Amino acid sequence: MILDEVKEVYIKDLMKKGQRADGRGAMDYRPIRVEKNVFSNCEGSAIAYFGDTKVLAGVKIDVAEPFSDRPDEGIFMVNAEFTPAAHPEFEAGPPNEKSIELARVVDRGIRAANSIDVKSLVLPDGKVLGVFVDVYVLDHSGNLTDAAALAAMAALKNTRIPKYEPSAKQGAKGTFVREESAGNLAIKSDVITCSFEKIEGTNILDATDEEEIASDGRLTIAVADGQYMVASQKSGRAGFKQQELMSLFDAAVAKYGELAKYF
Repeated sequence: MILDEVKEVYIKDLMKKGQRADGRGAMDYRPIRVEKNVFSNCEGSAIAYFGDTKVLAGVKIDVAEPFSDRPDEGIFMVNAEFTPAAHPEFEAGPPNEKSIELARVVDRGIRAANSIDVKSLVLPDGKVLGVFVDVYVLDHSGNLTDAAALAAMAALKNTRIPKYEPSAKQGAKGTFVREESAGNLAIKSDVITCSFEKIEGTNILDATDEEEIASDGRLTIAVADGQYMVASQKSGRAGFKQQELMSLFDAAVAKYGELAKYF
């Protein structure tokens, strides 16, 4: 698209001058806020705002059969959906490559940090709890990954487990009394992600959608408890040297407290 080409030239020209269109520094986030418990029909929910980017995460807990190869573990899954109203390029239909990648990156950070003790999700009757996180992109103005990860973690940390009543019939699935709570979902480790875009050889944090058009590559780093890199994801053609990787890891750790306060 001609408009995208114009945006790319504009952003790259600014980057050569050491500037960003909105005046931020290279490692500055846009204004961030999080609204928690926004939906009463979810066990947990949150909306994360990064500037004009808005991402909703809802947590639903259900009774499930354990996977045959993991009978002593509950289930944790993340799904992502790009709503057509969120961006002109988003279309209705089944999940596309980008929404699948977003779900996997969010899932990988939480799973790699062992944030949820899946063994604690086994029920007395042999059934397990399934913790299902649905991520909905409401407005895409750049950096969906960090917004989705923050919304998901905020929702999980505010998730209440409904009271479970086993069935009197052997092997049958019990029922939830959703009006009653068995307590909060236990979270063992808190996780954030920091996504960096490389433009004209410069790495920037929290890119806008216009900056993403001009990006040569992205590196997302998931940090647990402000200390450990538990996962990473690279996309795009740009490479990152060892010294760059160490520098970006340090930057992600430094940003942990800035994001974790919104849980």
